[in-house]
Amino acid sequence: MALYILYEHAAGYAVFSVKEFEEISMLLPQVEQSVTDLSRFNSIVKLLGFSPFKTAVAALENVNAISEGIVPDDLSVFLDSVLPKASKSNKFTLGVADPKLGAALSEALKIQCSHIGAVPEILRGVRHHFPKLVKGFSDKSAGVAQLGLGHSYSRCKVKFNVHRSDNMIIQSIALLDQLDKDINTFSMRIREWYSYHFPELVKIVPDNYLFAKLAHFVKDRKSLSQDSLEGLEEIVMDSEKAQAIIDASKMSMGMDISVIDLLNIEMFAKRVVNLSEYRHQLSEYLHSKMTNVAPNLQSLIGDQVGARLISKAGSLTNLAKYPASTVQILGAEKALFRALKTKSNTPKYGLLFNSSFIGRANAKNKGRISRFLANKCSIASRIDCFTENPNSVFGEALKQQVEDRLKFYESGEAPRKNAEVMKEAIEAAAQVSVTQQSAKKKKKKKDKKRKREDDDDANGDETLNETDNANGTLVEAEPEVEAEPKKKKKKKNKNKPTEE
Repeated sequence: MALYILYEHAAGYAVFSVKEFEEISMLLPQVEQSVTDLSRFNSIVKLLGFSPFKTAVAALENVNAISEGIVPDDLSVFLDSVLPKASKSNKFTLGVADPKLGAALSEALKIQCSHIGAVPEILRGVRHHFPKLVKGFSDKSAGVAQLGLGHSYSRCKVKFNVHRSDNMIIQSIALLDQLDKDINTFSMRIREWYSYHFPELVKIVPDNYLFAKLAHFVKDRKSLSQDSLEGLEEIVMDSEKAQAIIDASKMSMGMDISVIDLLNIEMFAKRVVNLSEYRHQLSEYLHSKMTNVAPNLQSLIGDQVGARLISKAGSLTNLAKYPASTVQILGAEKALFRALKTKSNTPKYGLLFNSSFIGRANAKNKGRISRFLANKCSIASRIDCFTENPNSVFGEALKQQVEDRLKFYESGEAPRKNAEVMKEAIEAAAQVSVTQQSAKKKKKKKDKKRKREDDDDANGDETLNETDNANGTLVEAEPEVEAEPKKKKKKKNKNKPTEE
């Protein structure tokens, strides 16, 4: 049986014939040694045909198709012209590097493909000596082709990534978690630092954000008076607490502090307040992103838990591909492997533990509701990933199902069937999509009408504000004079006598 090798390069496709394939497969160690020696490798491999790409665009289209496991038209035409016709007496095997491409070629062109045995070693040698095996090709031209195709392929993947908004969610939730840690650390530092001067304030205002704002507002406790009551009420939103702060400042046990120390405390407190406000803005940004990218997952388990699931999976597409059992323990991988190693009980939940449904369930029902919730999360992520017009209809229906299941565990009230709930959700989603499309059409019409009016106004301004190029004076546009209708010529009456 003959062996041919398909090699995909950035410059084009090449097919090599391998001599004495039966013996080579038996002497695989000798083949591995001959890969680095060109003279010995030439005795094994012979170039059968080379088809260069005509343009860089064609090269990019071919590499995109191959990466998705699709046989490009250029490759199929090239293989038909180079490879012999397969028959009972003339059987051959085509060696490929990618098993997905081999399966696609076997299905499309009915060619027997292989990617094991001596094929990887021969491909390694072809890759090493390729510029010398093709006439008119050099190492420099091969490097230029590979660099250009690599840049364009990477740029295409980044630009045309359908789910690129997932990256914004992943970065936002990572920054949000980091901000939570930093704000907690800084808040503890400002509490300890300012408590040297005003220790009673911690008991009156335990909230970190309000404490930082009060430290920035109060500064020196001796400066507090009844005139400061209104400002304190605006911060704590409680008149009794504001009065308690003023009373405590008069009999405080804290030490006196210098001006330079107060200045540093004030600056640090301002930084903590700004970080807390930015954290609030970031949470709103994450909410808007989740509404656009994964509205059903957001409606089911909230912004932060849904974003953490997407971040842990790597993307919404990866999360949609996970089974419900994987979603259930996502985030508890260490506990899972430790349980498998020690043959103890496996974890019941991972990131889903932060959901309010798990906290509301009884201890004996936590595992059951976690499994049910993971099932619904898997459904919601798949709907968000593959739907064309995303909306939160299915997420609200799935959330109601989880609520009904919680009631069933507590009171025994039987929940509605899943088929019935999904049927109603599909009908509601269809109505929502119709209203969205009609709203988009109305918006387009309004935009076109507004644009037309703006163009008319601009044209009217141009006619009214014409300037005389010679004198630079403003010249009013002359009013258009309607053309007088042409008078019809009277037909001469043949019967009327002519004047002499």
